Amino acid sequence: MKLFVCDHCGNTIYFENDRCEHCGHALGYVPEENALVSLDPAEGGWSAPALPGRTYLYCDNARHGACNWLVPAEPGGVIFCRACQHNETIPALDDAINLRRWQEIERAKKRLVYSLLRLQLPLRRRAEDPGHGLAFRFLADGENAPRVLTGHESGIITIALAEADDAEREIRRTGMGEPYRTLLGHFRHEIGHHFWDLLVNGQTSEARFRALFGDERADYGVALAAYYANGAPAGWPETHISAYATAHPWEDFAETFAHYLHIVDTVEMAAAFGVRARPRTGDPSLVLPQVQFDPYLAPDMGRIIDNWIPLASLLNNLNRAMGQADAYPFVLTPAVIGKLGFVNDLVHGTGRDAVQ
Repeated sequence: MKLFVCDHCGNTIYFENDRCEHCGHALGYVPEENALVSLDPAEGGWSAPALPGRTYLYCDNARHGACNWLVPAEPGGVIFCRACQHNETIPALDDAINLRRWQEIERAKKRLVYSLLRLQLPLRRRAEDPGHGLAFRFLADGENAPRVLTGHESGIITIALAEADDAEREIRRTGMGEPYRTLLGHFRHEIGHHFWDLLVNGQTSEARFRALFGDERADYGVALAAYYANGAPAGWPETHISAYATAHPWEDFAETFAHYLHIVDTVEMAAAFGVRARPRTGDPSLVLPQVQFDPYLAPDMGRIIDNWIPLASLLNNLNRAMGQADAYPFVLTPAVIGKLGFVNDLVHGTGRDAVQ
């Protein structure tokens, strides 16, 4: 994620802001420009001084406090933004708890879509691709009904509304023995399944995928049942980013894809802040030079990792100083870095071009 600057007063503003706290101007995000712009009232909508000659409207979900993205003000034009066009089902918003949880979910989803747009990954709606178009279902648990499970199936990503409740999510995290569980993590994991379908399945990248992750043709249901019955095999940290990644090659890829997005987006944020570090211990492995490149455009995963490892150590130790858990409680072994490199090659390579 990048930092933004109010083009009216020069104040630093942030991705979720819909108003500048310094000058009071309304703000809106224009995804096509990757710009958070100040707005002035105009006939038929809003004008953006930084983008002259254009008139915008807020996404229709702004009226629910769930979106600050803009759409062009055109007769008969779209009312939902690039991110919200993929919403297939949202909860009943007359329930205050549902509304609050959905607002949290939307904030995480916007950060996901920001990354996908920065990587120029294909984003087709169900109307454009009924078989594999991307759609989100945000569902609340119902009375006398099975608990909603977060998951993915053929482009449809379901997120359980309960995951937006911090206490409930922590109960699930500890109950499943996970070191990390966040809404953004869910989105990044499930989108990994989606892009496996688009960029790996039946593509030229499939053979390299199997060499790194294993043969996905192994029965998924049997593999998952074995994982929940027996846990991860001994020695798994040497080859997998998480215990759950050992369940099946599909889960290994989805976990790796999620971590790829974690790493790239956080390195971009560090670059935006000009973060650098030179530990007084003199340990060269923890020296963090100021990031001088765009990680979203970097074809060399090694360069990203060289910045990420000292940055993750810095983040973890700052968290410990505040009595918080590690921000990134994972270890990147050579095998895991190789898998991350595969994902980076995939999103920058010819496999992507074949489906756009």
